[in-house]
Amino acid sequence: MHHASQPGTPTRGWRPARQALAQVALLALVWWALTGGEARSWYFGVPVVLLAVWASRTLFPGVGTPVRWRGALLFALVFLWGSLRGGVDVAWRAFDPRMPLEPAFLAYPLRLPPGPARVLLANATSLMPGTLSAELTPTHLRVHALTGDLQTEAALEGLERVVGGVFGYALPRRRGA
Repeated sequence: MHHASQPGTPTRGWRPARQALAQVALLALVWWALTGGEARSWYFGVPVVLLAVWASRTLFPGVGTPVRWRGALLFALVFLWGSLRGGVDVAWRAFDPRMPLEPAFLAYPLRLPPGPARVLLANATSLMPGTLSAELTPTHLRVHALTGDLQTEAALEGLERVVGGVFGYALPRRRGA
């Protein structure tokens, strides 16, 4: 175990600064992904990112859930791929003359603990094409989906596992999934 007095070991005083820089980096990455890397968007993006970090640290001091960088990177890749696939699927359904839609509400049983991981899951679900988080209860995430089939439930289960990895929660596959 390292102690603050050992050479090369950061002191506790640096921890908040490192956490704030990590938040800035993560939010900047999210901004870059949302804007497609458009350089001019940073005129607005830099103040938004800094304001978001300031607000989170001011409104919720001392509240923090450690983020696993490997899990966050996997989440970003899964989210981008899912957005692309979902966007193509929604476009196909919109232009198909048969309109293959079977909208439904699903009550997805949550395995993540209460807190930031569940909130990220609910928000990520709403950002994925074809799904919308309608309600986050203590035990379930109620989701409106364009199709209420097993494929949607499997996608939610996969997304929950990836979100769990962001926060260091290892969620096993459900039986039959």
